[in-house]
Amino acid sequence: MIEDLKSEELVKKVGGNFKLAVLIQKRALELMQGARPLIPREGMTDLELTIREIREGKIELVSPGSDEEKSEE
Repeated sequence: MIEDLKSEELVKKVGGNFKLAVLIQKRALELMQGARPLIPREGMTDLELTIREIREGKIELVSPGSDEEKSEE
């Protein structure tokens, strides 16, 4: 799991270190508050699960006011 955080591939996929940190924090908080995992948990911690969801393209960071957010309203 820690190796994934050191990987430039994950940073590039999200769009930078800051965006990766924000996405990890938001998703881990959602999981701690009871959100359903998007992949089988298989004994992973919330942090491990979050990183795997990002790596597999299951979640992404949507900026406030973006077209994707507007279409959901």
